[in-house]
Amino acid sequence: MHAASSSASPAVFVLFGASGGIGAATARALRGAGQLPVLAGRDADRLRALGDELDCPVRACDATDWDGAAQCLADVHQEHGRLDGVANLIGSLVLKPAHRTTREELDEVLRVNLGSAFAVLRAAATTMRSGGSVVLMSSAAARLGLPNHEAIAAAKAGVQGLALAAAASYASRGLRVNCVAPGLVDTPLAAPVVAAPAARKASEAMHPLGRLGRPDHVAAAIAWLLDPAQDWVTGQVLGVDGGLATVRGRG
Repeated sequence: MHAASSSASPAVFVLFGASGGIGAATARALRGAGQLPVLAGRDADRLRALGDELDCPVRACDATDWDGAAQCLADVHQEHGRLDGVANLIGSLVLKPAHRTTREELDEVLRVNLGSAFAVLRAAATTMRSGGSVVLMSSAAARLGLPNHEAIAAAKAGVQGLALAAAASYASRGLRVNCVAPGLVDTPLAAPVVAAPAARKASEAMHPLGRLGRPDHVAAAIAWLLDPAQDWVTGQVLGVDGGLATVRGRG
């Protein structure tokens, strides 16, 4: 196994958006495996409780800021002498048909979802000259047509295209780039969508397995892709969606 996975020398990962539901679950999964997640986000105060819980460092950083993302990764690499992987787990959600979506709403969805992915990837490619893993966040909505998902589907499809192109660009130096594509996951971000019992029931019924995902479902996939042991996996979009994007629902 790669030396980065040994208990004497834990792998170092930066998680942008670590204060979210999936981000926090990923941090716990990595820490539980003996690795060192660095918790990054715009508001260090929101991350501090999780950092204290897991005994992990916290860094205030806006993943949509190219210079800020690059400086964050450079600082982590210098401080720890290594950087094994990066995951961009920030995101937003707008559920409207195209004709009801404003230009400002579209710009914001693209900035937060696709813009942050590009900034994080660019920073990782600049810093991680000896290879490693980059994990980006897509969505089942980028893989099949769902009503009222035009803006977020466009942004997440862009993330998938970005990951595939970057996987080709950086394969020669061992920098792996992959995506996870969740269905609807029971997180604070999704809470408004499933607040009403009828809406939750309808959302559950959309997924062939008949239930929403949990943050730890997605976190396990992210942690697996980040693991240096998976050094033959790149250019993949891993669906963690209860079968939503690929399986016909139950009759």
